[in-house]
Amino acid sequence: MGNALTFLYGKCCKPTTDDESLGPHGVSAATVGVSALAHDLFNFEITSQVPEGLGRYVGSSRKAQAKWYRKILEAWKQAKPPPQTAEEASRLVMEILKRHEKADVEGLLSFYGLPLPHTLVEFSTEAPVSLPEGVLFEFQTLPVDPKAVADGDTITVYVSSSDPIVSSSIPREVNVAVVQRAKAREKKDYTKADELHQKIIDSGYRVLNIQNEEVLARNRGIDAPESQMPFGKEAQKELLKIVQWKSLKVLVYGEDQYGRCVGDIYCNGIFVQEAMLKKGLAWHYVAYDKRMVLAKARSWEKEARQKRIGLWASSNPEKPWDWRKNRRV
Repeated sequence: MGNALTFLYGKCCKPTTDDESLGPHGVSAATVGVSALAHDLFNFEITSQVPEGLGRYVGSSRKAQAKWYRKILEAWKQAKPPPQTAEEASRLVMEILKRHEKADVEGLLSFYGLPLPHTLVEFSTEAPVSLPEGVLFEFQTLPVDPKAVADGDTITVYVSSSDPIVSSSIPREVNVAVVQRAKAREKKDYTKADELHQKIIDSGYRVLNIQNEEVLARNRGIDAPESQMPFGKEAQKELLKIVQWKSLKVLVYGEDQYGRCVGDIYCNGIFVQEAMLKKGLAWHYVAYDKRMVLAKARSWEKEARQKRIGLWASSNPEKPWDWRKNRRV
């Protein structure tokens, strides 16, 4: 992959709402544990029975387990909104059972495949109120299609062409062709309209009902494992979990050698680079990002190393830039 959050203006396809990552009733791999816990809490409210098999994960009696579920059920019902993500569900369980045996708490979380306490992270960097030094401009994206998250540091996002920043980057000939195509369609001259549409496509754009422009985005200052590398798929899934169906705030710092914009991504107040580093699913790419704002990145990476989470579960994980170099030889 690379070291930067980059934006490559290119061909556009309409964001899809047919998310193959979602199973029946909108349950995804990332939320199946939350759904299973919610289902068991609902069942417990009716039957007062804890799920079969839980005893293989915890040492306490079924009577004690029933007390847990009663407390968790009450907290779940009072939560506004109730937990939506695996992390939120884990934090709720941990808070309610904080006075109980650590082994039982971790056993309950493991039963549902929810994150264990040592894997949870706190985020400290919020989106800046004013533009940091060096930022050229910022823009908001449309909600991210899950299919557009290629790996742990690459996202394809969509931005509205009505945005002045975006529209100013569209070549004049493309804008002219769009206007001429619209007039041709009004006159029902579909042959001419199709010719103009092909001209637009050949220029790297497409006309959509929700006029968009496609952008290839990558996280500045970090480098995640390649898809074929150990933890490559885990990095992709984590990034997907953070950004899917959410609008992103993007701060653009400049262009790289290929003419692509480079910048930072924020999602619902979360600094995406911080999240990936703290979860042990990316390296701080020091060689290409020496900004003071990412001076904390070393401590974020160190935190994951000390917890031995993500790729740091390995004693000596191969760096993606070394992996790429070895395959170019």
